[in-house]
Amino acid sequence: MGESAFRVEARVINALTNGTFCAELSNGHRLTAFVTNRDKEFFAGAKPGDTVTVQLTPYDLSVGRILVETKKI
Repeated sequence: MGESAFRVEARVINALTNGTFCAELSNGHRLTAFVTNRDKEFFAGAKPGDTVTVQLTPYDLSVGRILVETKKI
């Protein structure tokens, strides 16, 4: 995504289709998070309530890429 991308923690709200999820940041902002095709085979699949690390760009804060899945809170 480039030099200006940053990483944040998000909580999965619900799972959509094809490796896409609705996620919520700690400040209440909701966004669409996705897993890249390259990572789909290694990604176990997040469930509602799981915490994930999402990479965002300052240009579009409504979409992010899931980098890491962490344990459920």
